Amino acid sequence: MLVLGIETSCDETAAAVAESYRSILSNVIFSQQDHAEYGGVVPELASRAHVRTLLPVVERAIELAGAAWNDIDAIAVTEGPGLVGSLLVGVNVAKGLAYGRGIPLLGVHHLEGHIFSSLIDSDLEPPFVTLLVSGGHTELIHVPELNCYEMLGQTLDDAAGEAFDKVARLLDLMGPEQLVMGGKAVSEAAAEGDEDAIRFPRALPGQRGLDFSFSGLKTAVFVHLRDHAVDEAEVPDVAASFEQAVVDVLVTRTLQAVQQTGCTRVALVGGVASNSRLRDQMRRHLTTAGARLYVPELPLCTDNAAMIAVNGYFRLARGERSSWDLDARPRIPIGVVAR
Repeated sequence: MLVLGIETSCDETAAAVAESYRSILSNVIFSQQDHAEYGGVVPELASRAHVRTLLPVVERAIELAGAAWNDIDAIAVTEGPGLVGSLLVGVNVAKGLAYGRGIPLLGVHHLEGHIFSSLIDSDLEPPFVTLLVSGGHTELIHVPELNCYEMLGQTLDDAAGEAFDKVARLLDLMGPEQLVMGGKAVSEAAAEGDEDAIRFPRALPGQRGLDFSFSGLKTAVFVHLRDHAVDEAEVPDVAASFEQAVVDVLVTRTLQAVQQTGCTRVALVGGVASNSRLRDQMRRHLTTAGARLYVPELPLCTDNAAMIAVNGYFRLARGERSSWDLDARPRIPIGVVAR
């Protein structure tokens, strides 16, 4: 079977073809540039860009898979969470294509897709713990078996990716063409800095739970910049110290989750999973704790349709189908998808 996946939850227009829930034949991502001058994603612009680009991206994904439309057995699409206008474009295109071709339609939860990204070309098996860190999400999720999820902890305010974006702006690290790439900008600056130069706070240090908080850290960076004459030469130190504070919290909470669940396998997924400091330190600490880290290849960390396609394949093989009244669901808890 071949499953076409479609992802339009935010500002990436993506399509992919999966041949199993662990293997893909193609993965095409079109990253929109319409938002750069505004300092963030503009929902209306994102929706319009999806309308213009989705069908060409889908056709390219099928072409790169070495397939034809007659080879596609089902279509999977992100139904939520995400920007409602962007989701509507993907859901309605998927519904039209699936109905017109008489093939099954499968709605996929965006975060569940990220969890499945760790299975692609991997020997990862449940039970495992997933740390999902992206622009809008920071969650620790226990996966005792596929399609079964237990939320262990989540951010109480800013997600880690949001904190990176805000600090990048505070440090004036992004030019007009990079206004939505804060994590990359901070990491590039941090590579030249000293992570011990400034002791920024680690949020909720004594809390026994596994929740996160990053708004205080962002504020601490703001206060430091306000109260100190930080010149251009010192920016890398601020960036490195901030990045290390984020990594420390993520690693600490993940180690707590490993101890709490008894899992010896950890998946690190989402856009922030591409951060090299986080990957390296997470792997080192988990190895010391007797656990193993699984991280998708870099193109599978950010929003992509490969993760939607493989989750759709998994659901199709289980006999699942979505009805034709499938709709965009911008706020939807993990584990709840329309059937």
